[in-house]
Amino acid sequence: MARYITRRLIYMIAVVLTVSAITFGLMHTIPGGPFTREKALPATVIQNLEKYYHLDDPLPVQYVRYLYDVMVPRLTTQAPSNSLQDDFLINVKMGSLWLRWMNFGPSYAARSRTVNEIFRDQLPISIQLGLMALCVALLIGLPLGILAALKQNSILDYLGMSVAIFGVSVPVIVLGPILIWIFAVTLRWLPASGWGAKPPYVYFFLPRQMSWDFFKYAIMPAFALGLGSSAIIARLTRASLLQVIREDYIRTARAKGVREQVILLRHALKNSLVPVVTILGPMFAALVTGTFVTEQTFGIPGMGRYFVTSITNRDYPVIMGTILLYAVVLVLANLLVDIFYGFLDPRISYE
Repeated sequence: MARYITRRLIYMIAVVLTVSAITFGLMHTIPGGPFTREKALPATVIQNLEKYYHLDDPLPVQYVRYLYDVMVPRLTTQAPSNSLQDDFLINVKMGSLWLRWMNFGPSYAARSRTVNEIFRDQLPISIQLGLMALCVALLIGLPLGILAALKQNSILDYLGMSVAIFGVSVPVIVLGPILIWIFAVTLRWLPASGWGAKPPYVYFFLPRQMSWDFFKYAIMPAFALGLGSSAIIARLTRASLLQVIREDYIRTARAKGVREQVILLRHALKNSLVPVVTILGPMFAALVTGTFVTEQTFGIPGMGRYFVTSITNRDYPVIMGTILLYAVVLVLANLLVDIFYGFLDPRISYE
């Protein structure tokens, strides 16, 4: 297992480097620059800004410097300062030394803020929303899929699959305003926009208080974002469980007189979850990182909304940092899924 994880982590470094190189190259092929405005700045001002941010250096030099700042950890006796050039995402005190890692640099658009400061403010909100949406997807999708498989071709099967089709067919951009109109405007049960958690957060992303003031802002966006994923989980669970309950070992267990509940929970359901777990890795990364439409619809100040704005502004450090973090989340999620396979199916070997 340790060798397998080590090998995957090495692959992860290769993937992140590839993603960073492609992103860096594509950013600089787009016409214009981070200081291009509708009202053009004087040429001397642009020249001074490019010199200050080292944008006048050759592209390979800029790329190597960026990788060094982001990927190389440093051990220093100097405590963290308030300098825009000296803001690291990870600052851990180890005795008299500080371990400092991941300096994504200052933002070109919000020049008084660093990329790490933006991450600390916006990214936890997207993580909170994505985790709650994933919980909604599992709480709706798994029971629907199991019930539809056990009651195949019954009214419950048709009803469950109808809900799944509805979840896949109706996008957030349509479902969100409907929920706002019903629960915020008409019934006035929930707020139409905003987010209930404010920084600083516990363990980087957890809100300090899990009260109703927090959940009342999260119910509608989490449901709107998670419904589509719940439909995918429901359909996959149904198909996988139908295949498993027709296997020979399930018929053998029934012939031996094993109770139906034991057959379902210990044998059929456990084995049928392997395909479902496979999609949970990419689904988790997508829910955590792909929340722009949901955040825009419900007025949530998350990272997805800020990321799209940074693309419009050609804010290179924010674009690079966000894509690299998203790539790391996706690769780590897939690694956790692969490790979890062994608990679901002992036949899977990592050697």
